[in-house]
Amino acid sequence: MRADRLVSLVLLLRQRGRMTAETLARELEVSTRTVLRDIEALSSAGVPVYAERGRHGGFALLPDFQTALTGLNHDEALALLVAGSRRGAHLFGLGSALASAMLKLVDALPESLRDTAADATQRLLIDPETDLLSRRVTADEVSDTVVAEVRRAVFAGHKLRIHYAAVDQAPKWRTVDPIGLVTVREQGYLLAKRAGEGRTYRLSRLLAAEELDEPAQRPDTVDLDRAWQERNARFRTDGDKVAVLVRANPAQREHLAGTALAVCAEEADADGWLRLNVIFQDSRHAEWALWQHAPDAEVLAPQWLRTSLCNRAAAITARYGPSS
Repeated sequence: MRADRLVSLVLLLRQRGRMTAETLARELEVSTRTVLRDIEALSSAGVPVYAERGRHGGFALLPDFQTALTGLNHDEALALLVAGSRRGAHLFGLGSALASAMLKLVDALPESLRDTAADATQRLLIDPETDLLSRRVTADEVSDTVVAEVRRAVFAGHKLRIHYAAVDQAPKWRTVDPIGLVTVREQGYLLAKRAGEGRTYRLSRLLAAEELDEPAQRPDTVDLDRAWQERNARFRTDGDKVAVLVRANPAQREHLAGTALAVCAEEADADGWLRLNVIFQDSRHAEWALWQHAPDAEVLAPQWLRTSLCNRAAAITARYGPSS
């Protein structure tokens, strides 16, 4: 760990020039005292780092130790830097490793590419935390220690023992055969098999994990994209999912689809409106979603959902009508 930190310290000084001990401590997520000890260790090892005193002082490094990555063109270097800016790595416990790798990548670029690539990445924003409607993207909170154990089992092909808290259930220990890791919209998932059946576990619900020595029962190769699509299709039909027949204004089609789990079928009515078969997570989800689209969507079936929406509309009318 210290060796990686010393390398990162050198790369920070190379790329940013003079930096104070406090700034270095924030970047490296250590104390100022640790930074001072690291600086001393680098100096003792012959690395040309020196201190500049005064109000605008700090530590600086003489140019040295250059390694050029000459096989990359500008667009290739830019693609790597943009990929490295995505937040998915944090869900897999690789956030600090990604930051260190990006420092090494930038430092290894030829000087002619380094400046132009760094400038270009400032003009690209990937997956901001809020959209144009100021809706904040909430990323899952995942324990680095837990996900590191999961990651090791996935790559080593070993069975994995997990303490998992499913929705509305007490946490339970279970042993699974890990297949792979998936990140979707700031949420991380473990694809695995349990007793031969495919299972999907949300990483944020893993309370603990332990890699076992026993080999996992899984194929040597896997099409993770296909496996995810199969799990996704099964998720839409398993459990207490609710199917709803809806007539909707075509202008609201995409918005309606965005609030549902899936649109299974659709056709156009004579008046131009769309007739859609839509799947929702459960009854509460269906009622909430369809209420958002009134009066641009009409539930045709099931009857209980029509009645529920009618009662809600009547309550709203009573609350805000003239007689109130």
